[in-house]
Amino acid sequence: MSVKAFKLVSAVEREMLMGDKNYINIECIECCGKNLYIGTNDCFIYHFLLDEKVSTAGKITFAATKQLHKYLGLKKPVSELKAASALTRLLVLCDNTITLVNMINLEPVPTGARIKGAVTFTLNENPVSGDPFCVEVCIISVKRRTIQMFMVFEDRVQIVKEVFTPEQPCAVAVDGYYLCLALTTQYIILNYNTGVSQDLFPYCSDEKRPIVKRIGRQEFLLAGPGGLGMFATVDGISQRAPVHWSENVIGAALCFPYVVALDEEFITVHSMLDQQQKQTLPFKEGHILQDFEGKVIVATNKGVYILVPLPLEKQIQDLLASHRVEEALVLAKGARRNIPKEKFQVMYKRILQQAGFIQFAQLQFLEAKELFR
Repeated sequence: MSVKAFKLVSAVEREMLMGDKNYINIECIECCGKNLYIGTNDCFIYHFLLDEKVSTAGKITFAATKQLHKYLGLKKPVSELKAASALTRLLVLCDNTITLVNMINLEPVPTGARIKGAVTFTLNENPVSGDPFCVEVCIISVKRRTIQMFMVFEDRVQIVKEVFTPEQPCAVAVDGYYLCLALTTQYIILNYNTGVSQDLFPYCSDEKRPIVKRIGRQEFLLAGPGGLGMFATVDGISQRAPVHWSENVIGAALCFPYVVALDEEFITVHSMLDQQQKQTLPFKEGHILQDFEGKVIVATNKGVYILVPLPLEKQIQDLLASHRVEEALVLAKGARRNIPKEKFQVMYKRILQQAGFIQFAQLQFLEAKELFR
């Protein structure tokens, strides 16, 4: 049964990006605070400032103001963007080379520091170096079956480690020393410090796009066989039941307590608390779904949209109004980590009371008694 967990709100419309140039497509996005960066197929980076506006009725809209755009001088698409806000740098992957550019003016760093030979890359959000003025970057190298770890500073890069993998890697996520890798036929966890690896489960990358996403300390979300979204820790075990996706998921994101997935026709929302599908939003031609500091963004080739979560209290009240007491209580307990302790306790008591009255009205006296207690 459905819950209204998110609303889809337009952020950047096609006219702002491309005017009447139909050949321009969005290849990648990055969002850092109010800064939204878009990389296109004609080798441009666009920088927008996103302003969130809330009407008196509580309706949220976004106003995007274009700051500037920059041509990178190649005839290749910009395939990935990652912000390193502590360094005021944007890491830009284009034509297998990662270039460092200034986040404000999009100019390359004067030293010309770059990483060559990268197929794809990701940042280590749980870094091991302890240096606040450096980001740790993991790349899948153009060299066959090779992963490389770099330390990236404001104006220089330094290779730290090169690791060889049993098969060709095609997707990677990092947590500390642990790499979660999608290889040609399976997912593995690899500790790049010790070299110890652990097989997770088989997967055919020729048939479907693998998804590897870090969702928290030492935990990853993966697109498993049979349309399952599987959770795995660095120890190779799963502490949560899987969620049931469609067979052709393109991207996934986390906005606690929900896992959001994108396929060719829909955005689906599953609860991590009870694994049930809670919401389906029609969304055609989507090809990017990512979360940035809790903000979930989806994009087609021509436009960017934000999935705005409805307040958890509102969702709980909607469930109680539909007499879905169990689901309301599960969501209320799950909300504990998002709400300050004192506020949570007041809210939770009130929810238990409401749930008790609902059970009482349905003549479920034992259940009502427990809730009132």
